[in-house]
Amino acid sequence: MLNQRLAQKLQQKLSPQQIQLMKLLQVPTANLEQRIKEELEANPALETGSSELSENTEKVDTVEEEVKEAGEEDEIDVTEYLGDDEVADYKYQSNQYSADEEEKSIPIRVKETFHEYLEKQLGLVDLDERQFKIAEQILGSIDEDGYLRRALQSIVDDLAFTQNIETNEEEVKELLGIIQRFDPAGIGARSLQESLLLQLERKRQSPPVRLAYKIIRDHFEAFSKKHYDKLMKALDIEDDELKSAIGEILKLNPKPGIAYNHDSKSNQNQYIIPDFIISNKEGELELQLNNANAPELHISREYQNMLRGYKESKKKSKEQKQAVMFIKQKIDAAKWFIDAIRQRQQTLFNTMHAIMDYQKEFFLTGDEAKLRPMILKDIADIIHMDISTVSRVANSKYVQTEFGTFPLKYFFSESLTNEEGEEVSTREVKSILKELIEKEDKRKPLSDQKLMEELKKRGYNIARRTVAKYREQLNIPVARLRKEL
Repeated sequence: MLNQRLAQKLQQKLSPQQIQLMKLLQVPTANLEQRIKEELEANPALETGSSELSENTEKVDTVEEEVKEAGEEDEIDVTEYLGDDEVADYKYQSNQYSADEEEKSIPIRVKETFHEYLEKQLGLVDLDERQFKIAEQILGSIDEDGYLRRALQSIVDDLAFTQNIETNEEEVKELLGIIQRFDPAGIGARSLQESLLLQLERKRQSPPVRLAYKIIRDHFEAFSKKHYDKLMKALDIEDDELKSAIGEILKLNPKPGIAYNHDSKSNQNQYIIPDFIISNKEGELELQLNNANAPELHISREYQNMLRGYKESKKKSKEQKQAVMFIKQKIDAAKWFIDAIRQRQQTLFNTMHAIMDYQKEFFLTGDEAKLRPMILKDIADIIHMDISTVSRVANSKYVQTEFGTFPLKYFFSESLTNEEGEEVSTREVKSILKELIEKEDKRKPLSDQKLMEELKKRGYNIARRTVAKYREQLNIPVARLRKEL
């Protein structure tokens, strides 16, 4: 049965301007220039560069035009949009070049891709057209790490559906064997074990290499779990022999494609552009925003002249009214964007300034032990903003200090209480934990239980599961996997 009811509901919604600000807060300095470029392309009322107003600029009196269309009143007031192209009260541009200096482009070296390198080697193999197409399909299935993680039957199906080539797993496997002889050694493997075996086959066959091959082929599970006693017993070998064989295995590349792939993270030069710069001026800390990638923005003078022409026009057609509404919308959007950028800069500065004051001892000394326990709420309370705002600022942002460049997340850590009742940062505990593991006897690594006992001796009363959590956060494996001969 249908019935009508009256209900009250309270909702809080963000305005488009607030949403825009939230998104801009997440953008690091390195990407801000691209975000501004996108806005400049989308909004012709927004311009970059300095805006110089003539001293003789006409002063426009406040006039309000009333327009009636189709029985509705459409009020268009263009006055507030005129004479308002002055630069906002912030400056983004950090111009390090004079106007007459020639701007030179830097050539970028184009490098052959990993798959192009493999295809070039395929062109040197004596294959008929059909085999060549099958081999090409196999190459296309090899990932950036150099592995063939797609099942052979799936490649057979792909060839049948996409190229109308009938084949079988045996033929695909035979051609894969040819590809596995390509450089770099180990490519085309279907597992880590197979990749290591392919690489060992290419090495000069010395006794340690032959033993390493046997270990990977016949005792891979025991090796991966570092059950060295079982290996020595099964192979009837001594410590020195096992150590030499493992030394050969450690020289191998677990991801052979990475060695050539110039797109991989491990083979790229990673550049960090700091969002903030903190300098120490005789014991006084100074904070500066890095504005190198943010150009100066202003409202288009041409758009304002269009509005002025509309205002001065005695007869206003329907087309003119539609045009002026479009112009007003674009100018509004430009104003909102400029204001959002200004608010972004101010919020970034306030947040970083609060962090700088909170962690003043660290920024003065660079001593990690001086870092105070600090969570997002601590900073949010200081700057009177929401925790989510502080989180957006801290995400993907970096600060440059005289002791190095740090991500903002580095300064946030929870606290725990030591035996003396003092609050200490979990970062301090992690630092001690790392030190204990670095100094342990690698023949008998410390278990999480032993690490917990060592920390208790130093006054840090934490549970074993907490020790395990901190160890994992430091990317340190369990004791069994840290064991060495």
